[in-house]
Amino acid sequence: MPTYQLNINGESRSVEVSEDTPLLWVLRDHLDLVGAKYGCGIALCGSCTIHLDGVAVRSCAISIAQVEGKAITTIEGLSEDGTHPVQEAWKEVDVPQCGYCQTGQIMTASAFLKDNPNPTENEIKDAMHGNICRCASYTRIYKAVEIAANKMAQ
Repeated sequence: MPTYQLNINGESRSVEVSEDTPLLWVLRDHLDLVGAKYGCGIALCGSCTIHLDGVAVRSCAISIAQVEGKAITTIEGLSEDGTHPVQEAWKEVDVPQCGYCQTGQIMTASAFLKDNPNPTENEIKDAMHGNICRCASYTRIYKAVEIAANKMAQ
């Protein structure tokens, strides 16, 4: 089995897994980074979203062989103490109900706001559209993204 050197949350990590192992399972089962959740397994729900070289991607649909040499950021690496503006906005608006989708939502929102720091309401809805919330907290999610954008602009 091959060994892969990974850059995860700014730290070098080594794993020995099959080349077709999804990144989600490497994170959860081999590295104990359980923030990204398994939802659908086919990159449709967004609960497994992480950043790959700063871009929000679904870790269930990317093999370990595709990520070597790239910067991987999980929710655990977004901020050391939960003070990223998106995380702060999430708390301020009290977004989560069950909370299952929230890490994927936060990772999608943070990557989106990095590229679009002053979004319109429609741009926020479009950016967050691919993340499913089974509790239907969408109104609070959109509000939190708007608040986070304002926090990041200050």
